[in-house]
Amino acid sequence: MPELPEVETVRRSLEGLVGRRVVRAEVRSPVLVRYPALAEFLTRVSGRTFTALDRRAKYLLLKLDSGDDLMVHLKMTGRLLQQAPLDPVEPHTHIILHLDDGSELRFADTRKFGGFYLIGQDREGAPPGFRRLGPEPLSEEFTPAYLRQVLGKRKGRIKSLLLNQDIIAGLGNIYADEALFRARIHPGREAASLTPAEIHHMHEVVNQVILESLALGGTSFSSYVDGKGNKGHNVENLRVYGREGQPCVECGDPIARIVIGGRSAHFCPRCQPGRTSRRRNRAVGSAAKSKRAQRRDE
Repeated sequence: MPELPEVETVRRSLEGLVGRRVVRAEVRSPVLVRYPALAEFLTRVSGRTFTALDRRAKYLLLKLDSGDDLMVHLKMTGRLLQQAPLDPVEPHTHIILHLDDGSELRFADTRKFGGFYLIGQDREGAPPGFRRLGPEPLSEEFTPAYLRQVLGKRKGRIKSLLLNQDIIAGLGNIYADEALFRARIHPGREAASLTPAEIHHMHEVVNQVILESLALGGTSFSSYVDGKGNKGHNVENLRVYGREGQPCVECGDPIARIVIGGRSAHFCPRCQPGRTSRRRNRAVGSAAKSKRAQRRDE
């Protein structure tokens, strides 16, 4: 799924939409208009002009002169492309906005997990998790102090918590794995076991991996491209994600993959050794039990 760097790259590539008016909306798969009903969607979009392009986490927000936001969620395989009318329409194109300069804003989605939401200032109709989104990397609210506060209050493995959009908005599998590798933290570590120094370092590397990916146009594995059809080049910068069995760039040991909370986690067993939480060690009360707990975390 496109994460913060990919969605932000799409937003930047489509800034030329500002000032363009929607002449006509063509919806080939009504199910992808998630809100409101199709007839109302067509009425409220047609004739409207884009005034700004924004983003919140993994959601694109195309602002209209009516005050509405056209929210686009790419999900797993969604692609939002501004193209000329004579450009071939790629398969699985489900929504086309015909613009006043003759170009077309096309939404293609092989798996149909994404979609459009037309929402007003009250945010009625937005996806359920949208209102609960936490701070984003690179934002003023995303600080080491914030991370210490939220991680200290929650039980669970650090990889799962990094993917929780209520805690950090916009972070997904790719950049969580990459940040944990740079922070030398095993993805199965309990969040409560992290020291203040480790949390401070993790805050730094989360921002670092996001900034590096933005500079390279995001990470393209299969379907992701920006709004002009260009692939990102951050895949060449990845150190663990998608590299199972390949040598670690730091120590040469093979990269491993495990499943945590139903999600894959890529890591280097040598650079990111598993550790149990200090709370658990106190609870078990014996060295033997501590070793068994450590094996479970590994």
